[in-house]
Amino acid sequence: MDYFLLLISGLAAGTLGGIVGTGSSLVLMPILIVMFGPRHAVPIMAVAAIMGNLGRVLAWWRHINWRACGAYCATAIPGSILGARLLLAIPSGVAELALGLFFLALIPVRRWLAHHAIKLSLGHLALLGGPLGLLTGIVVSTGPLTVPLFTFHGLERGAFLGTEAAASIGVYSAKVATFQVLGAFPPEVLMQGLLIGSTLMAGSFVGRFVVLALSPAAYRSLIDGLMLCSGLSLLWAAAR
Repeated sequence: MDYFLLLISGLAAGTLGGIVGTGSSLVLMPILIVMFGPRHAVPIMAVAAIMGNLGRVLAWWRHINWRACGAYCATAIPGSILGARLLLAIPSGVAELALGLFFLALIPVRRWLAHHAIKLSLGHLALLGGPLGLLTGIVVSTGPLTVPLFTFHGLERGAFLGTEAAASIGVYSAKVATFQVLGAFPPEVLMQGLLIGSTLMAGSFVGRFVVLALSPAAYRSLIDGLMLCSGLSLLWAAAR
């Protein structure tokens, strides 16, 4: 019964990720920690995240901006390797507080950039990819950080979802490889991650139908709502 509820939660989380590009980890991590403990929950979620992002890549393959993906991954992948090594050395409360404030600040910044038709260049993606990759290696998920990054580059809906997912596969694969090297990746973790990841993949295709039904303005408002919820939830977690 526990696994059945976990798979249902995975499908719901995958659908959320398929709509807004992130959020799967926020839904699943509390459940994974209760079932498997925090030591196994992080690598399990890393494997599941790879599969969930693969689902979004397959759903939006024709819309992916590979130049933007490559520019970001060039620095984000090395950053994630370093971050995974630093995972146990950084106080989680400090990271959550900083990220929560950052998410809330991004809402007016995104709207200001959109109003003035300012876009991030490929050079900006490469410059920001390093620190974002580092944070992805340290904390469970920084999906809300990559959401504004790629939307500031001018990507929306299918182009954003597919490109962000392709970039995330590279970053999370590096994180999983680092866990493997550090001996924090037993075989049962791989199987559990693949099982949960299969539900995330299915949810990615469910989310595609929702995205196609939304107008561009409604989708942008949805992204702002996501950053607001993420920022407030992280501030609450840091205050506990």
